[in-house]
Formats: sequence, structure tokens, C-alpha cells
Amino acid sequence: MFRPNVAVLFFLSLFALVFICSPVAADSSVDYRADDPMIAFAVGQLQDAIQGRDGDWNVTIETDAAGLKPEGFEIIVTDNVYTVSGADSAGAMYGTLELAEQIRTLGRVTPCKKNPYMKRRGVKFNCPLDVRTPSYTDVCDAAQNNIAEMWNLDFWKEYIDNLAEHRYNYISLWSLHPFPSLVRVPEYPDVALDDVRRSTCDWKEYYSLNGIGFDAPEILENYETLKKISMDEKIKFWREVMAYGKSRNVDFYFVTWNIFVNGTDGKYGITDRIDNETTRDYFRQSVKQLLLTYPDLAGVGLTTGENMHGSSFQKKEDWAYDTYAQGMLDAAKESPGRKFTFIHRQHQTGALDIADKFKPLIDHPNIDFIFSFKYAKAHVYSSTVQTNHPRFVEDITERGGLKTIWTLRNDDTFYFRWGAPDFVREFVKNIPYDVSDGYYFGSDQYIWGREFMFKGKDLPETGAPRELEIVKHWYQWLLWGRMGYDPSLSNERLVAILADRFPETDARQLFEAWQAASMIYPAVTGFHWGMFDFQWYIEGCRSTPGYAKTETGFHDVNRFITLPPHPGTDNISIPNYVKAVKAGGADELEGTTPIEVAAQVLAHAKRANELANGLKVGDNVELQKTQHDLLTLSYLGFYYARKIEGSTEVALYRAGLGDQHKARAVELLSTASRMWDNYVAYAKIQYKNPLWTNRVGHCDWEKMKADVKRDIEIAREAKVGRD
Repeated sequence: MFRPNVAVLFFLSLFALVFICSPVAADSSVDYRADDPMIAFAVGQLQDAIQGRDGDWNVTIETDAAGLKPEGFEIIVTDNVYTVSGADSAGAMYGTLELAEQIRTLGRVTPCKKNPYMKRRGVKFNCPLDVRTPSYTDVCDAAQNNIAEMWNLDFWKEYIDNLAEHRYNYISLWSLHPFPSLVRVPEYPDVALDDVRRSTCDWKEYYSLNGIGFDAPEILENYETLKKISMDEKIKFWREVMAYGKSRNVDFYFVTWNIFVNGTDGKYGITDRIDNETTRDYFRQSVKQLLLTYPDLAGVGLTTGENMHGSSFQKKEDWAYDTYAQGMLDAAKESPGRKFTFIHRQHQTGALDIADKFKPLIDHPNIDFIFSFKYAKAHVYSSTVQTNHPRFVEDITERGGLKTIWTLRNDDTFYFRWGAPDFVREFVKNIPYDVSDGYYFGSDQYIWGREFMFKGKDLPETGAPRELEIVKHWYQWLLWGRMGYDPSLSNERLVAILADRFPETDARQLFEAWQAASMIYPAVTGFHWGMFDFQWYIEGCRSTPGYAKTETGFHDVNRFITLPPHPGTDNISIPNYVKAVKAGGADELEGTTPIEVAAQVLAHAKRANELANGLKVGDNVELQKTQHDLLTLSYLGFYYARKIEGSTEVALYRAGLGDQHKARAVELLSTASRMWDNYVAYAKIQYKNPLWTNRVGHCDWEKMKADVKRDIEIAREAKVGRD
């Protein structure tokens, strides 16, 4: 803990501002406001960076600097004095973190001036509070292993600290219906739930993709109590969590799907019917009470449509306004000096319809109304160019001044450490800037809580907590946070960060290996594009059975032929390529052919494999795990490269273009099968198998070996003229 030895008190009006001048090394000192928790947090890292280094490190940290945007900072170097000037406390914190990083990774300081590129840089966190108040993701291993963590203050402190380091400034917690686990509503007191429960039922593999049925009797009636806790204690807990977030410039929001009434048990006549007036009042009072109960809660959000079947756009938005909007207006009336943010996801309703209905919130001086839009559907790792948003952008631009935060869904990387900075940088820069209020990054098919799949030899002893997912996947989370704040973050700096973290190895080589292995994801998904989470999961080569058109959900050769590429790429589908080859016009095609896509994937896999194999890892356990992940991904890349090429050869044969294509297909798919075996063998060294997901069911690598081998038989049994 940092312990200053000199304190100087300044009194301005009625407030005491405590400044510290602390020597942290010989002839070094740091002057800062000790009563500012954001700055104090960053100073702790600065102290660690300076400790033991040669030279004089005299640092002054200031706030309220002119000429900067909120959260901006400037580092000024004069002789051996380093001044961090922040626009505010958050800017001073980020500037001090930047100074510490420069000292730690570069050993020198370069003056710089930074303002945040995106105003809001957040996370999407489906929050499994209790079996009685589930999230959309609760019917899966990730949620079941993390319910208890949602009520663990140590978890949230470590999680928030990591977010702050990576420059995230908000958390959106998503739930079907969180109110019974969070507040006591005076008008409906019996709805409040004590304790925290988890179901012990025999879970089925698949549940509704709309969140319906998570309150089935067999789920609710078979349970264990994870924590004995009263509602008053729950409120105290979440107030502490949100206050801690505030101390790191991380705001909290609760966002819901609708209409769900999990946890109410039909009390007071509450149902999920859109025309139930009691339900409307209950939601309005719950939103109001949530905002009033938690003074550090930045706002609420909602999405309409998931459980409003048969209702018109107007009816959905009338309900949303009468409940959530009116609840916030009620809270704003009772807390006239407080600022709120209202997030409305544009989903199954038009943006202009929403803007018209919610005009009183848009015009309210203390309410910041912003949209939310699913920018890349379920897969950010598909293409740096996304194409599903132009009409939405056009609509909110037409109204002038309306902004959106973009949902960046990662339903791709659950197991393996991902890190391709060139992809993230280009992706962020391609987001429509003028209408952007920011973005949030996260998943619907996974809970980024505490890791539960690793089975290696260095697991903590019984009773010790496993590492946080955000710690395991630190590089991925760093990239999406830091690039949102500053997309000019250079590869050279990232190499220096890797060198500081892993001094045992060649950081440039690690950087290149990591980039190559990670690019397998967008290279494959950009060609084989199942846009929603239930339509494609690359680490398991599967989706729901109905979308895969196979009994197991495995995406076989036939699905690789029929599923088109991402529209934001120039990839050419297998049918279009085959058609061009048959017509003799393949050379005239504009775009990347399936054969060329396969070659790209193969090149990424080869480079990742060669570079990762050559890394010196020493006794660094984290580096050993990282190297193993990269090697595992290389075999996944080898598999998909041969799969794409082999599927193309099957289609060429079926088009009557020669027996050589069948022979080549059998050869390629046989190689693919061996690569899948290697992938599974490597993956299972570090991770448990199978993984139960809420969207595509059980991902069982071993069982899928039979599906992979069946692809060879599909090639052998191919007939000319058969699609």
C-alpha cells in the first residue's frame, strides 16, 4: 500500500483538499490529491513503475486542465519534472496510468496529449443474479459457475480495477428481470427476494432462444442456497459495488429484456401480458425505486420484443414508455439535481418510432437519451466493415443530435486468448463516428466472470479463487478498451507491453504469433457467416441443429457450401465461384475466392504455429498457457483451411467439372480430420470438454470427431448434379 510521508492541507471554502508530496525513490516525488480515489489508484501503479529505477522522477498530477475533453489528459516534460494534467479526475487517472506505462515499458517519457476517441467504452455483462432472476445466458455452464461471484465484492473490485486500467468507463449489467434481487418496491413489498439461489435441476441441452421458460417448475423447485443474505444486505452490497466503480470512473447500468416477470411468482396479479395494468405499474415503480435506491447507478436501459409476441411497434413502445420512461421521469422529479442516462436498444422497433414516443426523455435537461444498436450482430470477429447499420444511422441523423452506443458482440472467443490489434484498430475506426456515443463489448453466450474451464497443473489450491476471465483474456480486453480511448495506440507500444509482461521471450515474435492466430477467427467467420450466436460458434464448428441442417448442429461440408460470406467482405461464396469456374470466367471474378480464403487461413495458421513453437517461455506459467492457446488455434486454422478448400472441391465435382475434384476433396478433408484431432488433443490439455452453451448447446470436441470424419464420406459419396 502507498504510504506518503508528507501531507499538506489546503482549505478552499468548506472543503479540505489533501495533497501528497511523496518520495517514491531516491530524489523522486509525486505530488497529487490523496483524497481523489481515481488518482490514488493510478499513483499506486506509478509508484510501482518508478520504484528501483535510476534517475529523478518528480511528478505533479493536476486536474481541471483547460483545452481538454472530459477524461482527456496531457503529459508535459520539463527537465526532470513530469506533469500530468487531466481535464478531470478521470483524465488525471488515465494520464497517470499512461505515464506509469511509459516508464515501465519504455524506460522514458514522451510528452503527449490525449482525448478519448469514444465517449463511452463499456462492457456487456449478462448478469446471473439468481435462478429466480436470471439473465438471457443463465442456461449454460458459464452462468451456473458464476452466480455466486455476482455477490462477491472481491470479484467486482478486481474486475473494476482491470476495466479502469484498460480505459473502460461503464458496465452494463443485463438481466431478464433484476428488480426482485435488487430493490424493495414499497407498492409491491412481497416481490423482494432474500438469499441467492442456484438450480440443481437436470438441465436440458436447449432452451428457448427468447429467454422463455427459465422459470419452469423443475428449475425453480430444485435449488441450493449459495448465500444467505437479506434484501437490505443486497442493497448495501450493490451500493458498495457501484461506489467502487465510481472511484475508478466506471459507471453502472442495468439493462433488461422484456416483458419478463421472473421472481414475482404471480404476486399482486403481475403477469407478462402487455395489457396488464398492474404489470405496467409494477415496472414503473420498480424502475423508479431502482434509481432512487442506488445513487451511483448511472441509468437503466431496455430492449423490447423478446417476450411481446403479437404486439405492434406502437404497442411495444407505449408499454416501454409507460414503464421504464415514466419510472425514470418519476425518479428525476424526486432527485432534481441528478443526471440519468436512458438506453433504448433499437430492436424489433423503428428508431424514429422510438424517438417520437420518447421525446419527453430526449428533451429532459437531466436525462441523456441514447440508442443501442447491435453493430456486428453476434460476431465482431467477422469483418472490420459492417453493413447492417446504414438505415439506422440515417434515421437518427435525420432527427439531429441523437446518439447511439454500439453493441459489439463477441460470441466467438470463449476458450482461447485472442489478440489482433490491427483488426481492432481498423474495426473501431470504421464505426460511424458522428452518431456514436460509444460502444460496449461482451457476449450473450458467455459470462465473463471467473474462469472455470482450465484444468492445468497450476490451479489454485482448494478454496482459492480461480482467475477472472478478464485477467486471463487481458490482451483482448486491453485492445477493445484502449483502442476505444485511443485507436492510434501503436503496435510498438503493444510490443513493449508484451515485453514488460513476458521478459522471458521475444515480444515481437509473440506479438506476431498472437496476431496471426487471432486472425483465423475473422478470416473463417468472414467467409462462413452465421450472423447470430445460435447460427455459428467457430471454436466448436457448430450452431443449433436447425440452422446447421444436421442432427448434431455440426457445420458439415454441405453447410460450408451453402452458407454465404459476410457482406462486408469481398469474399466470394462457393456456389458463385463454382458457377464462374463452370462458365470459364473464374479469372474475371472480383473478390477473394474460396480457394484464396483457404490460403489466407492456412497462412495465418502456419505463421502462428511456427512463431509460437519458437517462443522461449521459461518458467512463466501465463506465457506457457498463452503459447499453448496459440498452438491450439493454429490447428483450428489448419482444420478450417482444409475444410473450406475441401468443401469447394466437393462443389466443383458436383458441378461436373471432373473426378479430380472428388479425389482432391477426399484428400483435403482427410487432412482436415487429422488437424481436428490435433486441435482437440491440444485443447484438452488445458481445458475441460464439453462446454454447455445457452445458444448452441453442448460443444463436445470429442463427439464432433465423428462429424468431422463424416465430411470425408460426404466427399466420397458426392454425385454429379447433386447440390
